[in-house]
Amino acid sequence: MRRRPGYYTVRLSLLGLLFAGGWTAFALIGDSWWQMGVAVFLAVLFGQVALIAHDLAHRQIFRTRRPSETIGRLVGNLGIGMGYGWWQDKHTRHHANPNHEELDPDVAPDLLVWSEDQAHNAKGIATVLGRWQAFLFYPLLTLEGMNLHVQSVLALFKPWMKHRVLEGVLLFTHFAAYLAVLFLVLSPGKAVAFLVVHQALFGVYLGNIFAPNHKGMPTVTAEDDLDFLRKQVLTSRNVKGGAFMDVALGGLNYQIEHHLFPNMPSVHLRRAQPIVRDYCAEIGVPYHETGFVRSHVEALTHMHRVGAPLRAGHRAAA
Repeated sequence: MRRRPGYYTVRLSLLGLLFAGGWTAFALIGDSWWQMGVAVFLAVLFGQVALIAHDLAHRQIFRTRRPSETIGRLVGNLGIGMGYGWWQDKHTRHHANPNHEELDPDVAPDLLVWSEDQAHNAKGIATVLGRWQAFLFYPLLTLEGMNLHVQSVLALFKPWMKHRVLEGVLLFTHFAAYLAVLFLVLSPGKAVAFLVVHQALFGVYLGNIFAPNHKGMPTVTAEDDLDFLRKQVLTSRNVKGGAFMDVALGGLNYQIEHHLFPNMPSVHLRRAQPIVRDYCAEIGVPYHETGFVRSHVEALTHMHRVGAPLRAGHRAAA
């Protein structure tokens, strides 16, 4: 549980250098289709910055609120256009009730459905998308980066949002600088292409970081009476893959340990894993861990299965 100031100093410094290097390469390459390679690089880098913002929101880096929020808004709002306040509120509710059909915003049936009960009660666009959601999931992830920006702006008008002026100024400074750089350096066609590639891959990367953690795991309702450990462990999935996966997923591949100890620095989660896994085996609590590809297969299989009532209803109506 000890903080790792040295580790995070190196990690933040490296990300800062890569961030500056990416935009320097953008300026040097100029009006060229080679910029699509820079767009790919920056999409991955934006995802890594989002992971740092995630750790800051959990106070894994600083023990106190003020430096966590200050750096979080700088890297989140200003750096990648992700509202720190919006993300912290949403993610806190997720951690309190993971995969809870009424309380977890990550499994709200807005576009997709996550259980057969949600499918039976689906409304609006979810009744259409939910039918073939397993096939639409990855195409929809290409919109997740833009959705993150839109939700961050919409949150500025919510009554619970704190420091809305500061968050708004930082967000719109990011948007203005981002678009200005694209359209000043690139021709309009290339600028739009860069924006589409960058934001689409950013969304896909974010989805591949977060989707394997809970999608396809059991959902719960108010009728389920689970203690803290079971609520966190039974709804979470760990993803195996070694050092590469640790870096690519920012330690969130140890999702079970992260949910049990959200303030634990992400670099320590792998050390907590054998302790948690052995304890779960000792008390008879299922502990689910699988490979990256298998985690997606499980998630998509579940999504297709729970969408069956919508497909059946569509055929009956036809």
